[in-house]
Amino acid sequence: MNETWLLVLYIVVGIAVIGSLLTVFLKTSRNRSKYSDTRDLNDPAPGSTVLDEPVSGSDLLEDIASAEDEAPQGPAVTTPTLDRPEPPAGRLQRLRARLAKSNSSIGKGLLALLSSDKIDESVWDEVEETLLLADIGTEPTTQLVDSLRERVKVMGSRNAEEVRGMLREELLALVDPGMDRSLAVQRHDNRPAVVLVVGVNGVGKTTTVGKLARVLVAEDKDVLLGAADTFRAAAAEQLSTWGARVGVPTVKSDVDGADPASVAFEAVKAGIEQEVDVVMIDTAGRLQNKVGLMDELGKVKRVIEKQTQVDEVLLVLDATTGQNGLNQAKVFSEVVDITGIVLTKLDGTAKGGIVVAIQKSMGVPVKLIGLGEGADDLAPFDAEQFVDAILN
Repeated sequence: MNETWLLVLYIVVGIAVIGSLLTVFLKTSRNRSKYSDTRDLNDPAPGSTVLDEPVSGSDLLEDIASAEDEAPQGPAVTTPTLDRPEPPAGRLQRLRARLAKSNSSIGKGLLALLSSDKIDESVWDEVEETLLLADIGTEPTTQLVDSLRERVKVMGSRNAEEVRGMLREELLALVDPGMDRSLAVQRHDNRPAVVLVVGVNGVGKTTTVGKLARVLVAEDKDVLLGAADTFRAAAAEQLSTWGARVGVPTVKSDVDGADPASVAFEAVKAGIEQEVDVVMIDTAGRLQNKVGLMDELGKVKRVIEKQTQVDEVLLVLDATTGQNGLNQAKVFSEVVDITGIVLTKLDGTAKGGIVVAIQKSMGVPVKLIGLGEGADDLAPFDAEQFVDAILN
């Protein structure tokens, strides 16, 4: 009996051992089947980037730093390069030759006539004609000829240097070096100086404002521009471009045909708030015989004066228009009280005598002259240098 139980026990133990061995074998077989796709750990995974050579720890750090340097860092902040305007004194000296080239025929003609051996009535007629063609005007021409007649009679000499000196003195007296040609652009205690620029179409008002901004920046003044020419396409953008070149801001309207008086008002208001030195207002060109447009110009000035006074009203004239410019000046002066004249394109005409004609009839000085299309070709008017340029 005991032997029988012992045999049964052996059989049960044997079956258990065989079962355990089978279980271990089956697990091992399944694992081998699952991981049968073996590869070297250095082999890349499917779809990954293959490195040409192993990367050490230090190399990896360098690669990470390089990647960080090359990664986008946001938009780059660039500082615009501003133009450096030429100082006014140097500008006038440089442009003097250009003025002489344009107007020297006047001086040469007069010197030739007055240096002749015989000065009779026909010579004086030619002198008078030369002066009239230079647009000096009838009254100033008569004044100059009468004075020259008397001096030549008294001198009785035809020495070229004496004639040149005499003619210089007479021309200088007509141009009147005693007139105040300074610009009213000094900041007041609690407000900026305000400059209003006016004129007919096509004389170069916007360009003049831009060039004058450069002159003022060269004098270390803080300037603000107002684009009150709201009728001409792209006038405001043109003015903004001029200002941006020298770091001067521009107040303008985004609406085409906006009220120019409103733009002028906002520009002056901004100038007061920002405590700038000078506010310059560019206005739309208008024909002097258009009553409605001239009334609008008067409104621009009145609206500005609700905040502060207008210190300077500059009338821009094209020197090549001659006596027509004189008619323009008279009408504009009646509307906005012109305080100074800017003569543009003076290098392209032999009619420099318009300087004399305007000053004589208006009692208003020529303060600035334009002698070319360059950004720094606007210069303060100097009576003596002007006459010397004419006489070459």
